[in-house]
Amino acid sequence: MKRLLFTSLVVASLFGACKPTNKENSTEEKTQKAEYVSFGEKISSNAPITKTELLNKYKNLKSGDTLDLKFTSSINSVCKKKGCWMKLDLGENKESMVRFKDYGFFMPLNSEDKEVIVNGKAFVTEISVDELQHYAKDAGKPEEEIAKITEPEYTYAFEADGVLMKE
Repeated sequence: MKRLLFTSLVVASLFGACKPTNKENSTEEKTQKAEYVSFGEKISSNAPITKTELLNKYKNLKSGDTLDLKFTSSINSVCKKKGCWMKLDLGENKESMVRFKDYGFFMPLNSEDKEVIVNGKAFVTEISVDELQHYAKDAGKPEEEIAKITEPEYTYAFEADGVLMKE
């Protein structure tokens, strides 16, 4: 019996010693998992620009220009039907309209006011009246408010391939 116990301990210690570990990466992953919920492609939380920095970049973009970047902000609103878009605060009463690459993922319907890190492409675009009314309807706006939308809007747009949302 003692021989069986001794043999089992030796075998167990050999298997434990052969298991590769990378303490630095596993600690970082555990911290990120504890802090953020991930949507879309896996992205890191390292080195995002601020919403103010992004707003300044948007001000210098022309229609057709695109910037690949990662930024941090808070969610002002999210599609109330599927979570298929969100509007992020840029400061100065400006927002960025965020859609998701290839319609590949959605945000939780209750994610307003959450802090996020978003990775993807920033660009400027004009949104038609029909599309603006559609977004207002999705956001649960009253019919009177939707009817007031009568002009297209020049908007700061973003196509996200990955999002980290703070828990």
